[in-house]
Amino acid sequence: MPAADPQFLPLSLCVLTVSDTRGADDDRSGDYLATALAEAGHRLHERARVPDDRYALRAVVSRWIADPAVDGILTTGGTGFTGRDGTPEALRPLLDKEMDGFGELFRALSYQEIGTSTLQSRAFAGLANATFVFALPGSTSACRTAWEQIIRAQLDSRTRPCNLAQLRPRLRE
Repeated sequence: MPAADPQFLPLSLCVLTVSDTRGADDDRSGDYLATALAEAGHRLHERARVPDDRYALRAVVSRWIADPAVDGILTTGGTGFTGRDGTPEALRPLLDKEMDGFGELFRALSYQEIGTSTLQSRAFAGLANATFVFALPGSTSACRTAWEQIIRAQLDSRTRPCNLAQLRPRLRE
């Protein structure tokens, strides 16, 4: 007898926009991520915006990864090469494990959309205190690519053959 289809397990996710120029009225990437995760059946635990400041960024993300109610964090912005872009430098020290395949897959998919410009993306993901952390570029198009082609399926407990959501109970082993 085949196994029954697994139930969808909603996760509690946070969205953080990293920007010196975006405010509540024009944060299209943060809006997209908050809407997309809710439409997928997940819960928006909290949403925030911080300037391109590695210590402000670390403070918010550290608070969220210390909260056992938070399953994952989606950040948008600060992953490029300008002098202000410091999301990787701010967040990588907080990670217990880096998810190398995420950045590799994201850039491969982005190449199909923006060609060699994708080499400027320093998007990455990892695990910090049993919390998934995804650092995405600031463009809404890049956030859409990451969510629709990678993250949504991996945070869906029904995705086969495997997904990140099903690992949640074992992350603290």
